[in-house]
Amino acid sequence: MSNLITLFMLWLSVLSAIYNVKLIAHGSIEGGSTRFYDFKVQTKRDTKLCNSKDIVTINGMFPGPVVYAQEDDRIIVKVTNRTPFNVTIHWHGVRQRLSCWYDGPSLITQCPIQSGQSFTYNFSVVQQKGTFFWHAHVSWLRGTVHGAMIVYPKAGVPYPFKFPYQEHIIILGEYWLQDLQQIEKNTLASGGPPPKADAYTINGHPGPNYNCSTNDVYQVDVILGKTYLLRLINAGLNTENFFAIANHSLTIVEADAEYTKPFTTDTVMIGPGQTLSVLVSANQPIGKYSMAVAPYESGKIVIYQNVSAIAGFNYIGAPSDSLSLPPKLPKPDAEVAVKTVMDGLRSLNQVNVFKEIDKNLFITIGLNVQKCHSKTPQQNCQAMHNGVLAASMNNISFVNPNISILEAYYKKIKGTYTEDFPDIPPKLYDFVNGAPNNIPYDTQSLNGTRIKVLKYGSRVQLILQDTGIVNTENHPMHFHGHSFYVVGYGTGNYNPLTAQFNLVDPPYMNTIGVPTGGWAAIRFVADNPGVWFLHCHIDIHKSWGLGMVFIVNNGKGELESLPHPPSDLPQC
Repeated sequence: MSNLITLFMLWLSVLSAIYNVKLIAHGSIEGGSTRFYDFKVQTKRDTKLCNSKDIVTINGMFPGPVVYAQEDDRIIVKVTNRTPFNVTIHWHGVRQRLSCWYDGPSLITQCPIQSGQSFTYNFSVVQQKGTFFWHAHVSWLRGTVHGAMIVYPKAGVPYPFKFPYQEHIIILGEYWLQDLQQIEKNTLASGGPPPKADAYTINGHPGPNYNCSTNDVYQVDVILGKTYLLRLINAGLNTENFFAIANHSLTIVEADAEYTKPFTTDTVMIGPGQTLSVLVSANQPIGKYSMAVAPYESGKIVIYQNVSAIAGFNYIGAPSDSLSLPPKLPKPDAEVAVKTVMDGLRSLNQVNVFKEIDKNLFITIGLNVQKCHSKTPQQNCQAMHNGVLAASMNNISFVNPNISILEAYYKKIKGTYTEDFPDIPPKLYDFVNGAPNNIPYDTQSLNGTRIKVLKYGSRVQLILQDTGIVNTENHPMHFHGHSFYVVGYGTGNYNPLTAQFNLVDPPYMNTIGVPTGGWAAIRFVADNPGVWFLHCHIDIHKSWGLGMVFIVNNGKGELESLPHPPSDLPQC
């Protein structure tokens, strides 16, 4: 009987999928396939770095299973939570055209899937292809609950670059010996910074540089003369990383699941939430070469794990006893290496970036120090000057509501959020150098669930400005539900009189690393009705409040309106 009920519910999901196809704007999935996946959220005993612990996984895999699809396919994923922890899944980089209910950030577009419950995600990858990934969007579960999502071009459509001999997914991560949710809880309770990761990982393997890890090494076997496509994904929590292969160049051909003009470099920097696809030619003498992951130490007061993760890039035919050549990585704080790659990112073809702007926003991002109100300051106020660390956008630290913002918006439930997120910072000052909010002066942010409402079809320019109130730092800012053109970036305070913009072939991205002590300018059209999270993808920054929410109002008719919520939407 239970099997019949399950089949009936699955059939209802398919009927819902067929209905929602009619609502997809800017593209049809007619002729696309429907891909079904079954995700079981479950714990697994994992042994690394001389220790064993239980980790949360999907289907007992770390990293999790790969989701494969083609452009315009519909993807249906039933997620069943068999752990005692709340969970949601975010489909990172998928624009979720008219499917905001399935975007996944907890308390933004849905309440979490509670223990013993299920929820079926049902969306299409409309006019999208490339390297994506999925991950948990509750607490710090993303550290182990993540996996790749590869969307291939339609049948018969070639890559705009040399077809590779093989493709390999390379997921960069971080590993802690402690429980991740407990680390977040303890860090927030302390008021201070989090502990550094115990190791970096490549596809879940730390490599030989760490304790008890001599044989815990990922390896790619290559053939002399062949070209390989590496799909790089940074699923780490709190660290941006340099990646390089000894004696081999990397040719970037895709960033954030959008094709780019080929750009060759020795090293890439990839922040949490970012993806890059690179071509590598196996054109060196037969031997063993190392792939390495090391931190980009942009935060001057942050403590980083400085031991690199290592994987093998080994030629078939290399002597088994040959030593693996190490790559040359930039200095840990090498901003020039980061800028060089960003300068090289250009859209594959010329694009039509709008020049008339309907909404101009200027948003500061960075860390703050709140005053200590604890009766036990030694335990709870461990930031500088006995304060409590926070993070903010336009000096507002985002606070999660008790129900999802999307549900509150759709059902017109009052008291969940306010529509008063400011267009500009409440104070104008020397943002990068900190004054007048320089410690020990007024460094506090306001707490609130404030959102910005955008009219459907609005052409928006957003300037993201890093601040030095506590610490200038590179912030990988991720926007849900939209991609955007990165039309400009630079160091120091943004100056509209001197800023140089690229409106010809800027990269089209969903996550932009705002430069350390600098700014980035992005442009997007608000043409996807719903509730969309904009936040730093460094998880401790998000935990501290570095995020905000846009609501894009409905336009005209079904093709420009938020659909009804799914019947199995989790309840808080």
